[in-house]
Amino acid sequence: MSKLPRRKFLQQTTLATAGLSLSGSLLANPVSIFGANDRLNFGLIGCNGMGWSNMQAHLKLPNVTCIALADVDQRVLDRRAGELKKMTGKAPKLYTDYRKMLENKDIDVVIIGTPDHWHCLNMVDALQAGKHVYVEKPLANSIEECNVMLKAANASDKLVQVGQWQRSGQQYDEAIKYVQSGKLGQIRLVKCWAYQGWMNPVPEKPNTTPPPGVDYAMWLGPAPERPFNENRFHFNFRWFWDYAGGLMTDWGVHELDIALFAMGAKAPKSILASGGKLAYPDDASETPDTLQTVYEFDNYNLLWEHATGIDGGPYGRTEGIAFIGNNGTLIVNRGGWEVIPEGERVEGEWKNKIDRVELTKPEGNALDKHAKNFVTAIRNNDKSALACGVETGSVAAITAHMGNIAYKTGKKIYWDTTSGSFKDSEADALVSARYHNGWELPKV
Repeated sequence: MSKLPRRKFLQQTTLATAGLSLSGSLLANPVSIFGANDRLNFGLIGCNGMGWSNMQAHLKLPNVTCIALADVDQRVLDRRAGELKKMTGKAPKLYTDYRKMLENKDIDVVIIGTPDHWHCLNMVDALQAGKHVYVEKPLANSIEECNVMLKAANASDKLVQVGQWQRSGQQYDEAIKYVQSGKLGQIRLVKCWAYQGWMNPVPEKPNTTPPPGVDYAMWLGPAPERPFNENRFHFNFRWFWDYAGGLMTDWGVHELDIALFAMGAKAPKSILASGGKLAYPDDASETPDTLQTVYEFDNYNLLWEHATGIDGGPYGRTEGIAFIGNNGTLIVNRGGWEVIPEGERVEGEWKNKIDRVELTKPEGNALDKHAKNFVTAIRNNDKSALACGVETGSVAAITAHMGNIAYKTGKKIYWDTTSGSFKDSEADALVSARYHNGWELPKV
């Protein structure tokens, strides 16, 4: 589809961008129409990568089926349709324009697995079409979009789960409870990191015509118009500002989410970031391959850091979160959690301040649990039961975007919680979403 404007929304109130906020309220739902034995019909928008992984996780649940697929790449559509028919014995309906799929009254729930710059349009349209939504992380590609999506979710009686599935991991739940127990003592620093050795440089490639069967104009959507380049398509879109925020938003929302929740954190007071393309200065990507971001909160700092091409992260882990307290340090990641105690000399004898907790590994598949949590919440019509609702997803995404804004400005920037804006005009200008090609930011 070429440069077509998005459909008119059912609700046409004005978005007040001056009052961007990290919080919102939930609305009560009417009685659910889905019982435990009622079938939930899913549709999938964006069938590559995590979109497909999410769909597979939901299909493991009883009375869940996928009846429709939407993607701008016909090759992906055909491949997934074949896989789905092999899995279920039934062929799904196929769409190259997700808006046509949303007109299908038989669809109850939509999974959104598109690039970040599409999440806001996809989610708001799906809610206004009367669908429940599972949307991939990060919630959006800008702070303004995050607030629009939160507003849309709160105005709807439908449920929204964000794909920050670490929230459903047993080890994270246990670690958070330990942190909140106070046993670590005063926590002065929280470290979050992602060292991704498997991520190779993105070699420069020439612009080409789009592959056959790819609706490239639709793929660009609200992003700036530019020639097709394979580097920017499918997985590698993450490393280009038009569509995403690099590792800061890709991995950052997972780790920051756990840190913020465990610490009961609101918005940071200030943000400072430093880094760049230090490992691969001449590759095609735009986002930094090396970055350190410091968030200032009352009584402690939160540090994010990432690096591509190397695995030597803190505490010998490629990714994780460390809560550093006066009595000890708790470290948690996808492999489990442990506590390393601090020591002190008592009557001439060296003793640990707290007991050591050996590495405790998780049980089960957290993505599968996240899918089950979503479906159960739908069947019980209970927004409060969601492991990662849209408000939670917005807090993590907004915090990650703050880090990128600090990096782009090269300044220490300060957040005003009263106005929901930065005190620096250059930073505040980067809060807003910029839509192109006839597409417009949703109004809710």
